[in-house]
Amino acid sequence: MNQSLRLVPITPANVETAMAVKVRAGQERFVSPVAKSLAEAYVQPQVAWPRLILDGDRPVGFLMAFIDIDWDGKGIDFRSGLWRLNVTAEAQGQGVGRFAVRAVAAEIKRRGATRMYVTWEPAEDGPEGFYLKLGFQLTGEESGVQRVGVLDLI
Repeated sequence: MNQSLRLVPITPANVETAMAVKVRAGQERFVSPVAKSLAEAYVQPQVAWPRLILDGDRPVGFLMAFIDIDWDGKGIDFRSGLWRLNVTAEAQGQGVGRFAVRAVAAEIKRRGATRMYVTWEPAEDGPEGFYLKLGFQLTGEESGVQRVGVLDLI
């Protein structure tokens, strides 16, 4: 994995750079554009953790984690995990996604959680294999039309 990968907060100075992150053609149906993610982060700042992924100074992706979100809306089941992951077409297959998942796992663990969640749309060309290869296990739950995966952080 590239040792120059790093996360930086979204700021007024880099928001346009973040919004310019585009996934490979055909993947748009699996992940929302960065602009939508940033709008969601703006209205839910208490749970959203958006970050630009840089390789040195080159933008290669965007991620947004959710931290202690009220999963079922009943105030009982609070979860943290990966909400969005957008890796530029040019950077795919270079360890950026793996770096992003590990970085979110480290942040969630730092905050005291022992599990990390992610959801994805099931499809032959979707991200399920990527997440399963990283150790996520299907929970058997669905969030809308998406499958739910969990990774133990202990």
